[in-house]
Amino acid sequence: MIGKRLSQARASAGLSLRALADKIDNLVSAQAISKYERDEMMPGSKILIAMARALGVTEEYLVSQSDLRLEGVEFRKKAITSQKEEASVAATVLGEIERYLEVEDLVGAQSASWTPPSEAPFMVRDFSDAEYAATSLRSSWNLGTEPIPNLTEFLEERGVKVLRLPFSDNVAGVMCKARRGNGAAVPVVIINQNVNGERQRFTLAHELGHLILSVAHDVDEEKASHRFASAFLMPREVLWAEVGRSRTSISIRELFQIKQMFGVSVQAIAYRCKDLGIFSETLHRNLFKYFNDQGWRRPPFPEPNPIQPEHPKRFERLCYRAMSEGLVSEAKAAELLGITARELFGRMDRPEEISESVLT
Repeated sequence: MIGKRLSQARASAGLSLRALADKIDNLVSAQAISKYERDEMMPGSKILIAMARALGVTEEYLVSQSDLRLEGVEFRKKAITSQKEEASVAATVLGEIERYLEVEDLVGAQSASWTPPSEAPFMVRDFSDAEYAATSLRSSWNLGTEPIPNLTEFLEERGVKVLRLPFSDNVAGVMCKARRGNGAAVPVVIINQNVNGERQRFTLAHELGHLILSVAHDVDEEKASHRFASAFLMPREVLWAEVGRSRTSISIRELFQIKQMFGVSVQAIAYRCKDLGIFSETLHRNLFKYFNDQGWRRPPFPEPNPIQPEHPKRFERLCYRAMSEGLVSEAKAAELLGITARELFGRMDRPEEISESVLT
């Protein structure tokens, strides 16, 4: 039966029943498609092929009986604008994660499952506990106090699946878990591909906080995750060494040099320095007045010297590996990557153009 898959693929494509019927030249009616989705009818091969092409998926995808499901989908910053948009995001994420888990299984990837740190979940009764959690996690993962050059790659190697999808400015990121049958849940973070790198990095760290913190009911979970993200990305020892213990003034040039060091926005730096007591209340207030006057606090948050976005690469590498080892055909690899076979061959014959490092 194809009901669940068809409904998910249609939601992911953002098509109504009528729009899908129109897209397949009305080979069947919207009412018939509705019956397919309720598993009251099965389409013939001609209809199945037409719907798959219209939805940008394979016939095999539609007839697959995978039991993968999403749990605890949380949209950060603001609510998704509509149930339709939420359904579309959830369906897209399901499809992406299913391909990711499939290729991990094929190659027997070591980090196919998430293993939380031994101390997790970290209990947070006040914001100092979030600070402690960030320090402990860095110690557990042998990170020291140095800035993390590529946070996306780092998290993926530890079993956190990172996806980039086009969201509106209302959504900075999405946190959820994917589970197959009775198997272990796999954490998934989806970041907005339309925002700058510094916001993407902070979102990743923030969602990591949601994943490993257990926040008391009287503590604001969003603020606790913000504090964790700030401490994880900007260890206080390094800030003390670079900025000092107490400042009543700072130049914009110095702030932007610190931005390049940590790969975060100057606003995040200002908040962090205020939390640590480095910046006085007056300095913090004056900085944010300046940020506001420059228009940096409003979407699309156009700070100068933006950090280059980080692109998840692990899934793509696993697909090339599976193809090289003869575990999948070229056609299957192209399908997993969501590209044509011609584009796949073109990629294989040339190195990727590497952009300047995120942190300099």
